[in-house]
Amino acid sequence: MYSILASVLATAFYCLSAFLIFKQLNQSNQKRWVVLAPALLATLLQSILLNNLIYQGEGLNFNFFTTFSLISWLISIQILLSAYFMRIESLGIAIFPISGLASIFAGMDFPVHLISTGDNAIQGHILISIVAYALITLGAFQASLLAYQDHAIRSHHPGGLIRFLPPLYDMESFLFVCLGFGFACLSISLISGFFFLEDIFAQHLVHKTVLSIVAWFILGILMFGRIKFGWRGRKAIRWTLTAFVFLMLAFFGTKLVLEFILQ
Repeated sequence: MYSILASVLATAFYCLSAFLIFKQLNQSNQKRWVVLAPALLATLLQSILLNNLIYQGEGLNFNFFTTFSLISWLISIQILLSAYFMRIESLGIAIFPISGLASIFAGMDFPVHLISTGDNAIQGHILISIVAYALITLGAFQASLLAYQDHAIRSHHPGGLIRFLPPLYDMESFLFVCLGFGFACLSISLISGFFFLEDIFAQHLVHKTVLSIVAWFILGILMFGRIKFGWRGRKAIRWTLTAFVFLMLAFFGTKLVLEFILQ
């Protein structure tokens, strides 16, 4: 009952913040932190819910919906923190309701998926992996919006949703900030997995490992191309979305099969 109440309140605050952001988009005197305050309260509620869901007496619960809620919570936190430096709060119009929906599903009575380990190194590996997925997911969302902006500008139709998005330069800069940190976290995750997991290529992990390595290579090439050749625009978008597809197949695809299809 407590979990359902917390998730409903978090969803209400997330949706309120998204509504306020949308309502004030055309106002020059936009009070940015007023419209973001409900989302901040929502992240606090969601963090309490996640703490109760993840930390079980027998181990860590990372079932499909709890993990989805954790990743969406991390993405919302990233938007709130980044909004202090860049005017990207309009991203919350789409992201915040998704986080609310994720908290609703996480609060439902789905079977737990316990990882029984008292090893802090393995727990750290799991958490850094989830942070990497969250950062790269936000990067993929950014890349999708960049593709929309690029198409609108090239076709000389700058109206509609594009009027409410951050400037193209800010969007692209934020994309590579997310990808840079995401690539670093994914690198740490893969290295720690080789050191701390008994068999990273075990039958139930081999697909996840191989797909994650492929995504890491794609991101590595993109980051090198950005630094060496100044890659941007459509090329950056394509490489980002390709890496995201491999990474999401590695993570959510594997969890979906193990928890729902083969269960």
